[in-house]
Amino acid sequence: MYDLDWEKNGESASRIVLGCMRINGLELKEAELLLKTAIDAGINFFDHADIYGDGECERIFAQALKLGSDERDKLFIQSKCGIREGMFDFSAEHILSSVDGILQRLETDYLDFLLLHRPDTLVEPEEVAEAFDILSASGKVRQFGVSNQNPAQIELLQAYLSQRLQINQLQFGIMHTGMIDQGINVNMKNEGGVDRDGSILDYCRLNDIIIQAWSPYQYGFFDGVFLGNEKFPELNQVLDEIAGEHGISATALATAWILRHPAGMQVILGSTNKERVADIAPAGETEISREEWYRIYRAAGNTLP
Repeated sequence: MYDLDWEKNGESASRIVLGCMRINGLELKEAELLLKTAIDAGINFFDHADIYGDGECERIFAQALKLGSDERDKLFIQSKCGIREGMFDFSAEHILSSVDGILQRLETDYLDFLLLHRPDTLVEPEEVAEAFDILSASGKVRQFGVSNQNPAQIELLQAYLSQRLQINQLQFGIMHTGMIDQGINVNMKNEGGVDRDGSILDYCRLNDIIIQAWSPYQYGFFDGVFLGNEKFPELNQVLDEIAGEHGISATALATAWILRHPAGMQVILGSTNKERVADIAPAGETEISREEWYRIYRAAGNTLP
């Protein structure tokens, strides 16, 4: 299995990330059990954003964990900023004020990662650089990244930054494979050959940027989950068969399918169901073959040229 380079206090970052976008829908005791289950299953990386629950998700996370300094230093916690009502805002003022709010709600002195949440077409890279330098020098943020950005957007920012961008969050999963399709269908006059993202997968691999796959079990843009969905009988039959051979669930297999890619991605789970989190965790230790990977890819409706 591909290992991430991120370590602290002898702990390596887990390749499975618990996304905390919906934990504001839990009672405090339920949130405590969810986070304990994740940590017991080996998940030590948690994803937030200042807009999730209008900040309430970060507050509940802090209340549920009640981290001491020793416990905090064993976890990787990231949050995102830049989305405001009806707009995006990568101004230095907004980034700095957002981080102060995030840290207060999370009841922590620092973030392991801060990500810029989607692209801001009005971005002034000099302002992002100013904010990142202040956050880095103060110790409030240790490392940085982006979400949903293409190579040119990342290059524009990186040209002004002192810090290396290390993460790019992108939607990816068995039924959302555009970044892979265009690489397989090079020079083809078909839908799969359309390059919509500037070869972002290869770009991230070349620049040691970790892709964090969000909504890994969705098809379309929040159209629904493909697992167990009667719209995708062939795919689910193949997933059930291969999952049974590995002794894991179909959901864990769908996760292992992403982790199998040599880009060394992380997978963000958005579930608030502790049983499902425990069920998916074995994916981090499951290695599927090249033949199995392509069989699943074809079963999702993809045709190899």
